[in-house]
Amino acid sequence: MPSASDSLIEDIEDMVSSGDPTPHERQSARKNIMPRSRKRKDTLVYLPFLCSLIPGTQKVWMKTWGCSHNSSDGEYMAGQLAASGYKMTEADVWLLNSCTVKNPAEDHFRNSIKKAQDQQKKVVVAGCVPQAQPRMDYLKGLSIIGVQQIDRVVEVVDEAVKGHSVRLLGQKKDGGRKLGGARLDLPKIRKNPLIEIISINTGCLNACTYCKTKHARGDLASYPIEELVERARQSFQEGVCEIWLTSEDTGAYGRDIGTDLPTLLWKLVEEIPDGAMLRLGMTNPPYILEHLQEMAKVLNHPRVYAFLHVPVQSASDSVLMDMKREYCIDDFKRVVDFLKERVPGVTIATDIICGFPGETEEDFQETVELVKHYQFPSLFINQFYPRPGTPAAKMDQVPAHVKKQRTKELSQVFHSYSPYGHKVGERQHVLVTEESFDTQYYVAHNKFYEQVLVPKRAEFKGKMIEVDVYEAGKHFMKGKPVEDSTPFTPSISAPLLKGEVSGLKQVNAQITMALQNHYVNANLLMEEHECALKFVFDIFRQQTVTAFLHI
Repeated sequence: MPSASDSLIEDIEDMVSSGDPTPHERQSARKNIMPRSRKRKDTLVYLPFLCSLIPGTQKVWMKTWGCSHNSSDGEYMAGQLAASGYKMTEADVWLLNSCTVKNPAEDHFRNSIKKAQDQQKKVVVAGCVPQAQPRMDYLKGLSIIGVQQIDRVVEVVDEAVKGHSVRLLGQKKDGGRKLGGARLDLPKIRKNPLIEIISINTGCLNACTYCKTKHARGDLASYPIEELVERARQSFQEGVCEIWLTSEDTGAYGRDIGTDLPTLLWKLVEEIPDGAMLRLGMTNPPYILEHLQEMAKVLNHPRVYAFLHVPVQSASDSVLMDMKREYCIDDFKRVVDFLKERVPGVTIATDIICGFPGETEEDFQETVELVKHYQFPSLFINQFYPRPGTPAAKMDQVPAHVKKQRTKELSQVFHSYSPYGHKVGERQHVLVTEESFDTQYYVAHNKFYEQVLVPKRAEFKGKMIEVDVYEAGKHFMKGKPVEDSTPFTPSISAPLLKGEVSGLKQVNAQITMALQNHYVNANLLMEEHECALKFVFDIFRQQTVTAFLHI
């Protein structure tokens, strides 16, 4: 039997015999070939499982604790997640936005983490607690969004969905100077479509011995006036009729960028439509003293609430010194007396801490006398809680039962007077923006930001109406609409729907164009299986969101 090497082929062309079809004949023959369809196995049955792993297809539940600054951060994070495809509802992923001011708030935060973990939920944490104490044992393995990194919430949640732990805690800087934080024109979902919360600066210039927020928010960093004015302008174009300015200390605004609070306020007033209102946030006494003349003028403006929140914390100079509050009680009185004289009817709200380390009974009674003298209509009474890592936590503590008794005594003083009884019978213009907790009334506010409950009639929501005050309680008045008056609409456009994302109209055209360029035939895939489309879109979604956030 001949071996394979007996017949050698010297040239590869020798493999083709004269009877074989030529290349041209083979090409022609292909036209007569009928393709035979092969039944494809249905691999899509597994895609619902894949969807639970694909970022942007999940539901996110969000909880926010704390101040209006934190609330604004939460609205921005919710808006970015919704804009990128996440549904903001009960959920596969829990986003917990924390507050570090007092122990109870952190306890609620810690308990929520445990509850989520017990239910096998993915957990992402944000806010002041993880920013100030990222190495806490109960935060191990969790993804963290720093207070200046909220514009990257989509990235962090995406990675958490994939099972990764990401921590973004850095500060935003420009040429070495700390910035106010994330951009103000990011998508957001307003908790109340009628109210826009704008953070004008972050951090502060103080070093209060009891404050943990300073550890999280850091030193003062202000947003430029033009960015704040543009944010207000956009908000009014989206149907907002009330703006809240917030920060850790609004009075210190602009000191780091060569401007000041009154300058900002006058620029914002120019943008407020008739009937809409501006509410100023908390300011500490030291930084408002030099602006009292201008602040009085601003608070008298018809489109600005005659309301100011000025925390005193204690009426004892000794305690204020231990707190490192950088003012004495006479400074606080000067602020209050001046504004009461120049802004008739002005509402001054304040905060008091009971039982600060070293507070004597004499110190406490000075605070009691201050409350009796001014009869603050809005008073936030807080029992002292030592926050870990603060100087006050290392001081000699007032016994717990004494702190509790002083808190109770001051609360009794506060409830001993009626701040609104003399206003029964007045006729007032009020702006209706909210629903009462018991859902029985709408909540409105008069020029002095005093709460007035009005009948729950749909035509009143978001309107300026005229009412006759017929009843007064400790924290509210009740108003009867004047029959021959017509509700006035301050909004220059219809407000967004509840849960609708703010800020998307500006980029709708860009996103639509991108979708058309990248996925012309996407609708065909949608018909086959919606989840498959989401799978294909995942990479593009991340690219689009990233591009939007950097426009």
